[in-house]
Amino acid sequence: MPLPYRTACDGGPETPPSGEERMAKTNREPSAPAQEPLILLIPGLDGSGPGHWQRRWAEEIDNAQMVDLGLWEKPHRNTWINRLNHSVQRAGRSVVLVAHSLGCLLTAWWAKFEQPGFYSPVVGALLVAPPEVDFFPRDDRLNGFAPTPSDALPFPSILVASRNDPWIGFPTARLLARQWGSEFVDAGETGHINADSKLGSWDEGKRLLRRLSGAAIPPENLARPVPGEWPESLEQRS
Repeated sequence: MPLPYRTACDGGPETPPSGEERMAKTNREPSAPAQEPLILLIPGLDGSGPGHWQRRWAEEIDNAQMVDLGLWEKPHRNTWINRLNHSVQRAGRSVVLVAHSLGCLLTAWWAKFEQPGFYSPVVGALLVAPPEVDFFPRDDRLNGFAPTPSDALPFPSILVASRNDPWIGFPTARLLARQWGSEFVDAGETGHINADSKLGSWDEGKRLLRRLSGAAIPPENLARPVPGEWPESLEQRS
């Protein structure tokens, strides 16, 4: 049985910090050097297996780890929300979410229910290849994540979409980015941006992540772009 889900709303709406509280937080003397953000990798349906760029990032980036959502073959929305929330809250430092496919919908649902505010550890999200779940889902197991939340995300985000993704139409992905308030990145024709896309460690994705997380990935750890690994027509739109 799924665990009961407690949202931030259960205790009443979060009170926004006053101007003095914000200033105190900004001017507070740090007691220790700032930690790099924890990068939480959020897989989608069936998880991210061998050869998937998320799996490679977990192995290559010291401050990155996969979120074990469980129920990979039969996902349950509220159970996944609980498990993501647990991973965020136990991080003990700032967090950048990196979601693929159904993990993008999970991120939006987590934000809708948890309503992260000013003091939330989540400082950004990279959302890659979200699937369409409302009208023509490719897999019936996506139905539990419909309808797609249309609320703007309360943290900076980048949504990356492919022009030939079989899980979502390109115009739909662009509309979703607009609804979520995400910067939109056109990935060209790269399928579902998964292991089948043959992206390797997907260094272009790491560069997008660096824009969200600052020093999370030192530049020297990024390989030089490999010709053909990412379309030359990579285009970014607000």
